[in-house]
Amino acid sequence: MFTSLISAVLLSVSAQPANSDAGAQGSKLSQESKAVLRCSAAFALVSYGQSNGDADALKWPDVNTRGREFFVRSMAQMMDETGLNREGIADLVGKEAQRLSDTGEVYTVMPACLVMLDASGV
Repeated sequence: MFTSLISAVLLSVSAQPANSDAGAQGSKLSQESKAVLRCSAAFALVSYGQSNGDADALKWPDVNTRGREFFVRSMAQMMDETGLNREGIADLVGKEAQRLSDTGEVYTVMPACLVMLDASGV
């Protein structure tokens, strides 16, 4: 389940020391890669909210299946592009998910992310 995936990512990030290579790599991402990372994290957070009955998350289309596929494909592509391993990618996703959560931006970015999801063909 997608919520289990993001939970595992977030738990693994919080349980590990910061990976300076991933942080440095994150700052070198292209704007497109940053948008993909942002939307992957947003889909994970919204899916988690939807699975837990969060009223705000339930206002969005169900992103569990398509959002999960977008997440998996995008993160695999990002691993190929950056050379980061799973832990490095988990670090980037976890930090972005935390940032979206802390700033309350998750629902602000969702309209653009849904357009990106549709354009991806997933």
